[in-house]
This record gives sequence, C-alpha cells and structure tokens, in this order.
Amino acid sequence: MSEKTKYPVELTSVSEIRGPLLIVEKAYNASYGEIVEIKSPNGEIKRGRVLDLSREFAVVQTFEGSDGLNVGTTSVKFLGETLKFPVSDELLGMSLDGSGRPLHGGHLGGEKTDIYGASINPYSREYPADIIQTGISAIDCMNTLSRGQKLPIFSASGLPHNRLAAQIARQAKILKGGEDFVLVFAAMGITADEANFFRKEFEESGIFSHATLFLNLADSPAIERNLTPRLALTTAEYFAFKRDMHVLVILIDITNYAEALREIAAAREEVPGRRGYPGYMYTDLSQLYERAGRVKGSKGSVTQIPILTMPGDDLTHPVVDLTGYITEGQIILDRSLYQRGVYPPINVLPSLSRLMKEAIGEGKTREDQRGLSDQLYYAYAEGRGLRELVAVIGEEALGERDKLYLQFADNFERKFLAQSFYEERDIFETLDRGWDLLSIFPESELKRIDPEIIKKYYKSKTSEE
Repeated sequence: MSEKTKYPVELTSVSEIRGPLLIVEKAYNASYGEIVEIKSPNGEIKRGRVLDLSREFAVVQTFEGSDGLNVGTTSVKFLGETLKFPVSDELLGMSLDGSGRPLHGGHLGGEKTDIYGASINPYSREYPADIIQTGISAIDCMNTLSRGQKLPIFSASGLPHNRLAAQIARQAKILKGGEDFVLVFAAMGITADEANFFRKEFEESGIFSHATLFLNLADSPAIERNLTPRLALTTAEYFAFKRDMHVLVILIDITNYAEALREIAAAREEVPGRRGYPGYMYTDLSQLYERAGRVKGSKGSVTQIPILTMPGDDLTHPVVDLTGYITEGQIILDRSLYQRGVYPPINVLPSLSRLMKEAIGEGKTREDQRGLSDQLYYAYAEGRGLRELVAVIGEEALGERDKLYLQFADNFERKFLAQSFYEERDIFETLDRGWDLLSIFPESELKRIDPEIIKKYYKSKTSEE
C-alpha cells in the first residue's frame, strides 16, 4: 500500500455484484483483509472486507449481505485497516451477535485487536498437562480433556450435542489451583430457539457472569459465520494471555462454518475441492484450531471444544476428516446409544484424547486412572463384541465368562456412560464407579491394572457379600 495514500478512500466504481461479493474497479491501493464501509443508494451503511485483489479490481465481501446495493450508485469507502475487535473485561457477562455487536445495545470499549490473530509458535508452546473436569464420566475418565488442548466432539443431526455443550459449559472447572476460569461460547448457524436455550441455561446456572456468548443465527449472512469463531478466539486470547486466565472455548457448529466457506467460495467461482468445499479449508480450519494452547511464560491457557455435526453420520466427511487431522483426538456421539436412551451418547471405543496421559495419574487425578481406563475399555469392547455374537447364536450358548462381559457392557452403559443433564460427577466419583462395575469380575480378569493398584481399590462382589 502506498504511504502517500490518505484514508479513507471512497470509490463509486462498483462494476458487479455477485451474491455477497462486490467487484470494485480502480482500487489500486487496497490491501488484502482491509475493512470497508459500503453505502447503499438509500444511505444505509454496511461493513465488508477486501477478499481478493488484482491490479485492476478488488473483490469486497459484505458482512450484512448485498440486499439494496446496485451497480453505479453504491460507494465503497476503504478504511486502511484490518478488522479489529475491542477486548476488555466488560465482555464477561455479555451476549453478542456473530459480528461482535452487543445484543442488548451499548458500545464496546477496550483495546482494538486484529481478529485474525496468529497461531501459537510451536517453539513457545507448553505441553497441555492438567485436567479440565467436565463432570461427565465418559470424558473425564476415558477421554480426559487437558488444559490447552483442542478436543472436538463429532455429532450428527438429531443427537443432543446442544445439551452436551451446555452441560460441559455449565460444569467445566479447573481441578486444582483455583485459577480464574472463563467460558467463551460461540454458536454458528443456530436457530433462535437454540440461542434462547443456551442463553437461558447460562443465566439460570449462574455461569453467565464469567462467560461471553457469540450467537450467530441461521438467517444471518454467511460472512458473519466466518467472523464469529475469530471474534470468540480473539476474546479468549485476551483473557488468557493478557489477563492470565484459563479459558474454555466451545465452538458449535463448525460444519455450519464450513458450509459458509463453501458458499462464499462458490460465489467467487473458485475451483472446488472435495464435495465442493474450497481447497484451502484445511488451512482455514487450522487457523482456528491452532489458536488453542498454552504459552511459555504465561499463566493463562486457551482450551477448545469444537463441535461438528456429521452429514449422514459420515466420519469421512471432509470437515470431520480434516478436523481429526488437526486436533488432538475426538469425542464421538453414537446414534444407537441415543436410541437406547443413553445420555450423553458418547461411544468411548472410537473416541480418543491424545493428550490424556499427561493430565492424569498421581498428583493430577488419581494413580489408578490409567489402568482403570484401559480395563474399562477392554471389558466394554468385549461385551459389545459378544452382543453381536448373541444375535447369531443366542445367549444360552455363551460360557460364564462371556456372560459376565455381556452383563458388564449393559451395566457400563446404564451406570457409567448414562447420567442426567443436571448430574455432575467429579473425577473421583467417576473412578469409584468404574471400580464398582469391574467388581463383577474375578481379580484374575483385571490384567490391564497394576497388581498394587488392584490391592488398593478392588472389591469383588463376593468379598462384599
């Protein structure tokens, strides 16, 4: 950009309007990502940003849609700066729309910060090594969430991911240390009823005072959906790295975000990639996910739980597939569990937390968690496999050992996985439940737990009797 250019620069050379995109000719000094003000013929002011550049023209993307704009009488004012969002402590307890405007009026103060931020330099990262307790047994014991981790939840249409997100938001806490804990919740492409559900849950549970909500509705323009997670992460970084707080960011629904990316790419007539999504979607998602973590020399941290709905329950869907590559594990919701009345319907067998090992054990949770978790996985997998066999040969053909594993699978789902929407279990109650379930087995079956740990925690049914 020329140093002699004086801002703002206003042009009336709009030559084409294509969906949310405006083609502006003679924008010689425009910069990529620059913010603009678009004035419609009736005087309405809309915001936008420069999406693409060439020597001849600039492509401008409107944040509020192109209704009311036309070629020739629409003017575009180039402001000479990128999109910035004012961050301050007053964001706590606020609800904002997907563009960062307070839903109940008012003006935001604070330091204006570039919403596109930057991924954390790998050299300056600290390894996530402390548990965030969600109060949900299937996560805390089997797929532990570490502070600074990015752990997505893969769901599908009709499954209770909204309720699970609200429950995690309400129950999540730092297990030790007592540091300040903040929730940043960003919803993309949701209905008005869903927005009211989240707002009501947070207000009634008392967490709203240390939370910030960004609510982008389904009838909002696609570009707003692209801004929402970036505004949320900019807010999280302020609280984490300027105010030394620990921040949990819940992003729901990343699939809606990706659909907005595809819509905009189609308007730009870009060559599509897999299933019509833009070829740069991996890079775009990485720019969001890699803003989670801990930084050397900083007390604060940003932990992410992105939630995705899988179209057609397809784990190979591009958005789900790429998210799995970038993040550190996945929590998978299972339709068959939900149909059997299990809430939350988390299928622990394909679920994984890659950073769990460093966040558990003596001094973190309890010394028995690693072995107990492995044994629960093994026993549940055995029981699930035997269910399929029983469907063919009948339960009468099973031996006594197999019948124990079949019984364990049913007990595990009813007494461990299942818990009510308002039931919060701390990690120690969860671990004790695991030992209670394993007590139906003889000690010789517990081959994945250290013998010393077994002596300390194991109580067989026969010994209790």
